[in-house]
Amino acid sequence: MYAASTNGTGSEPDRRGRKARRTRDTLAQAAFDLVLERGLRNVTVEEIAQAADVDRRTFSRYFPNKEAAVLDAVRGDGDRINRALRERPPAEPPLTAYRRAVLDWLDDTEARPWHLRPRIFDLLVMAEEEPTLYAAFHHIRVDAQEESVAILAERLGVDPRRDLRPAVAVAAGAGALLAAQAAWVRGGRPAVLPEFVVHAFDALSADLLESRQDGPAPHSTTQGSTS
Repeated sequence: MYAASTNGTGSEPDRRGRKARRTRDTLAQAAFDLVLERGLRNVTVEEIAQAADVDRRTFSRYFPNKEAAVLDAVRGDGDRINRALRERPPAEPPLTAYRRAVLDWLDDTEARPWHLRPRIFDLLVMAEEEPTLYAAFHHIRVDAQEESVAILAERLGVDPRRDLRPAVAVAAGAGALLAAQAAWVRGGRPAVLPEFVVHAFDALSADLLESRQDGPAPHSTTQGSTS
């Protein structure tokens, strides 16, 4: 009868993977704590590595810069939205599916979206004020949106390089989420993110595509005609 090995070699890759994950998480947490405590410009990569009890070379194996390390706390949220998007009913229109995936993420208390996690609000406020942090956060969003486009294209059975509907739906939905995030961080009320998200998606309606009859026409002027 075959006997399982007891020397542990079979689980060595798993152990290495867990160790790598712990090291990455420790570095990310050190970056998060130091940057929020002292400000992005007052923290160096060397200080983050020292706080995590590793050297600079180890830091560079996991992150290209301190911005990527501190934002590791929010990188997984795009993945959570995309998992929710994959689970939406196939019959839902693309933008509806994206909206409900975002709302599913906001309602997921186990995953703890931004407004339920300590100091994420402070991090995103800082991202609005620090250009390099904002650029790094934008890169994270773009990666998540590319995956969203691929998911919607598969749902529709189309090639996203030829059919623009998946990209347009994601651009509109991600734009609504970005507008909600901006209003949220500038409003100073961490708990109201879901409310802002609902309002932002509600704004994606025909009202934005139709001319209003009770306001000035495009390019109108308040000065009288000189003719």
